[in-house]
Amino acid sequence: MAKINIKIEGISYQVEEGLTILEAAKQCGYEIPSLCTFNHGECNAGSCRVCLVEATGARGLVASCVYPISEGMEVTISSPKAVEARRNSVELLLSDHNQNCQQCDKNGKCELLRVASITGSRELMFSGEHSEAHIDTLAPGLVRDTSKCILCGRCVSRCENAQGIGILGFENRGFNTFVSPAGDRSFADSPCIQCGQCVNVCPTGALMEHSEIDKVDEAMKAGKHVIVQAAPAVRVALGEEFDYPIGTPVTGKMIAALRRLGFERVYDVNFGADLTIMEEGTELLGRIQNNGVLPMITSCSPGWINYAEYNYGDLLPHVSSCKSPHQMQGAIIKSYWAEQNGIKPEDVFVVSVMPCIAKKFEKEREQEKVNGIPDVDAVITTRELARMIKRAGIMFKHLPDEEWDEDIMGDYSGAGVIFGVTGGVMEAALRTVYYKLTGKEKDNITFTEVRGHDAGIREASLDINGQTINVAIASGMRSAKILLDDIRAGKSKYHFIEIMGCPGGCINGGGQPYVRSCFLPNEDPDIMDTYKEKRAQALYKEDEGRPIRQSHNNPQIIELYEKFLDEPNSHKAHELLHTSYAAREGFNEV
Repeated sequence: MAKINIKIEGISYQVEEGLTILEAAKQCGYEIPSLCTFNHGECNAGSCRVCLVEATGARGLVASCVYPISEGMEVTISSPKAVEARRNSVELLLSDHNQNCQQCDKNGKCELLRVASITGSRELMFSGEHSEAHIDTLAPGLVRDTSKCILCGRCVSRCENAQGIGILGFENRGFNTFVSPAGDRSFADSPCIQCGQCVNVCPTGALMEHSEIDKVDEAMKAGKHVIVQAAPAVRVALGEEFDYPIGTPVTGKMIAALRRLGFERVYDVNFGADLTIMEEGTELLGRIQNNGVLPMITSCSPGWINYAEYNYGDLLPHVSSCKSPHQMQGAIIKSYWAEQNGIKPEDVFVVSVMPCIAKKFEKEREQEKVNGIPDVDAVITTRELARMIKRAGIMFKHLPDEEWDEDIMGDYSGAGVIFGVTGGVMEAALRTVYYKLTGKEKDNITFTEVRGHDAGIREASLDINGQTINVAIASGMRSAKILLDDIRAGKSKYHFIEIMGCPGGCINGGGQPYVRSCFLPNEDPDIMDTYKEKRAQALYKEDEGRPIRQSHNNPQIIELYEKFLDEPNSHKAHELLHTSYAAREGFNEV
């Protein structure tokens, strides 16, 4: 791209043409105070006016996040006029903001509070009427509090850009404007898939996950047998809450922390992932060999399942009947584990640590209960676990590295590990499907054809023992819609499709630590382009280091079937490990 000449604070620079002033300044070593330090590419309206600067050729001050550079432009960031204007912009935002910072779950990660400090904003410089607060706490996954909203529009853009469904929008006009699902409906009464991507980009506490820490506290007080299980994507992101570089696996320290928090058993959901592959792989082969409904689509992502029920109810027969890994494992804990330990299922309280907000909704489904008892009782996000560790005074970096409990369950294969990244479920399933079709293990166990952390569609055709298996992978509903529309039109060529609700998969789940360069000072400034890759590579590395890398070779899985479940897809397995779906209000068959 062509270079142009500009001046910033009187110093000459050459920068790429087409950049905004904010982008160009950052490349030249200036960080203009803004609420755009990292936002997944969303929020391009310049509505907050926090990043105002002076620029030649402009009439007055301009929002540097949207104003393009031009040849010979001179930019002034530190003039008294610009400094005062930025401070006034933040003070105006604070004048209509609920400032209960001590009680806010975003405390410590609030971008508004950070920029208020940088700009030297003064308390209550503007006072007057406050806009009406709209508070929604009805949905299991999400909480909305417009008294903390600054109308930046990040959430609106993120929902549309990542999922293509546009649940959120601006209601009313002027001083009465607020962000909500259409008609100020609750998330619980709208076709929201509860993915939490809006939470990931919200700069304040206006959008948050519905915390279930209190549920865990109450279960421990009540003397329940409180068992915890953690998903693979958690271990490669939790460290970011304790100043580890992005993508650092902190498995051993996480296990040690969970034990010190008082959990009776600490299990790895990768065991449940291996169990899922046994059930899902068997289901796929059954469909292929018996002319069943194809393509079969994975069912591990509850955000994707919500989307399907709202928008593609006619395609639900294509979705695997398997529960997701943590639900499967919860069902085994409350049946097999409870039976082996002489404990009543109702006295067991299962907590799942997930990178996902939609899991909070999933565990509430009636179809996720066995004899009226839920498989999982509470779901806490990676961020919630970090809060629990911090409030307990645990010095995370000083913890020893400990191992998972593996009494009758908990051992896992490398295949289970890679569930946390888009394409991982597909690869794990293919490792077992290859064995089932050929009777031998694949020489090179990896299926690199299905790897890649970016959102979008990937496809592959694999020749397994003379049989061609066509597969596709999508993450984010905007990409998934393309595959689903082809199925609906009768044009799909695939046997098996993996769909993940969040772009990049669980590593980028709505419950993961916030990735903001302003809160990660030791990270590469271009972290926006690399954080998913770093988390993904940590999971692939763990897979490579496992002694067993195929789900069907996990000795505890083999024992579970021999002693309790009989065989994959057996009657017992269906009672405990499989579920059903139904079209929901708002679905219109085309």
